[in-house]
Amino acid sequence: MRRWVVMMQSVDARWICYMNQQWKCRAMDWLMPRITHIGGAVFSLSFLLIWWVVMDSPLSYWAVEALVSLTASHLVVEVLKTLLHRDRPYQKLVPLHPSTDPLKDYSFPSGHTTAIFSIVGVFVLHAPWTGIFLIPLAALVGLSRMYLGLHYPTDVVVGASLGTGFAVGVYYSLGM
Repeated sequence: MRRWVVMMQSVDARWICYMNQQWKCRAMDWLMPRITHIGGAVFSLSFLLIWWVVMDSPLSYWAVEALVSLTASHLVVEVLKTLLHRDRPYQKLVPLHPSTDPLKDYSFPSGHTTAIFSIVGVFVLHAPWTGIFLIPLAALVGLSRMYLGLHYPTDVVVGASLGTGFAVGVYYSLGM
């Protein structure tokens, strides 16, 4: 098990350094800090509130399901961050170019990625055609977290899995 963990840490470090250094350009430096906020609390909660207010029933109920998914998944995220204490990549890997607003809490799993996938998952389960747009958007949020040096790839993969898992659980418990 220890050998597997060391191998994953090595792969994580190589990928994050590659993305953070080799993908650097003005366009990405402008785009990624904006994309990343789509998975943040202000955007997520504002979007769900607006959807709930503007849409007629039963579409407005999707926002309620997504909020339940978001809340439940974030309880797990906070527990994992508290228990595992994984430092952020920019704190451990010297050659990284961190975002202009580095975070001080722990890295694993990615809360922004969990958030976007917990919301997108509910919407895609209700209207599969929306996945054409929403899944790539959610993936971009995850990529932005790595590009900005805030998360390792495994933080993002686990965040996407948690968000999706909670979306599926809520959809089959409350939705349909």
